[in-house]
Amino acid sequence: MEMNFAGRVLDMSRCHVMGILNITPDSFSDGGQFNRPEAALARARQMVSDGAAFIDVGGESTRPGASPVSLQEELDRVCPVVEAITAELDVVVSVDTSAPEVMAQTAKLGAGLINDVRALQRKGAAEVVAKAAVPVCIMHIQGEPDTMQDRPDYRNVRRDVSSFLTERMRVAGMAGVRPENILLDPGFGFGKSLEHNLQLLATMEQFQLLGHPLLVGISRKSMLGQITGRDVSERLPASLAAATISAMKGASIIRVHDVRETVDAVKVVTAMREAG
Repeated sequence: MEMNFAGRVLDMSRCHVMGILNITPDSFSDGGQFNRPEAALARARQMVSDGAAFIDVGGESTRPGASPVSLQEELDRVCPVVEAITAELDVVVSVDTSAPEVMAQTAKLGAGLINDVRALQRKGAAEVVAKAAVPVCIMHIQGEPDTMQDRPDYRNVRRDVSSFLTERMRVAGMAGVRPENILLDPGFGFGKSLEHNLQLLATMEQFQLLGHPLLVGISRKSMLGQITGRDVSERLPASLAAATISAMKGASIIRVHDVRETVDAVKVVTAMREAG
């Protein structure tokens, strides 16, 4: 299955690596490191050199307990970086945003993917994505980032997540978003306990039944810290294990902080599949 990301066509039957580029002072792992345009562009160059097919640019932290930023501040953070990357690098620029205005502006600047953790629930978001005619990733979240980890609760987490994604796809379709432009993300860590996250990981291949490519983001997340007892800066081995499992279970995009190492892990999974 091929998808067109602002002129870059990728085979989504293969697994690709997305590098995380947070233009924020308060993201849980790398807040404040890349919130100057020059530092952000240098980081993007390195991730592309390391093998990233996507760079995911975010101007608002969505870690548990994160505070929202103003629309203008998000635009001021994200737009110059998107413009610089699209002008210089051969990579799909993804924009991690829920704000329709940011979606519209960055699509005009050449962004090839909208990555919305709120699943197009903000007013006008679905219509903006439809008009821009760019792919969008619809992610499951229970609650909002500032409260999502208070008391997450599900009857059956996989079924509940699937039902949510199916309903959000229906709403997106009614707004004019084409089915071939939709990716799905089960939303590891977004309103889920450790048990919920593990259940999703164990059954992740079943999300392929929804008929859309899967994007997975587990890199350095607290679920890995709960399992290993490691601080966020020491979670590379656990992140690679999660990425490998995700690739084996059919993820088309794995969103990570550590691009070079994850690219190597994905190459091993790909080689195994091709040999089989």
